[in-house]
Amino acid sequence: MWVKSSYSGDNGGNCVEVAPAFPGVVPVRDSKNPDGPAVVLEQSAWSSFVSALQRGQLKR
Repeated sequence: MWVKSSYSGDNGGNCVEVAPAFPGVVPVRDSKNPDGPAVVLEQSAWSSFVSALQRGQLKR
């Protein structure tokens, strides 16, 4: 089961989905292309990425 980011909204813009049911890894995909590829990250890498976003350390 894929879960859309709470920041994505409903306007069809840039959306990220994750599949949280996999121990130790986080599959990530573009919600606009559900049949396309997914990137699988280790849980620690995903946590670091999300933390950096929350701290505003990543630029567009």
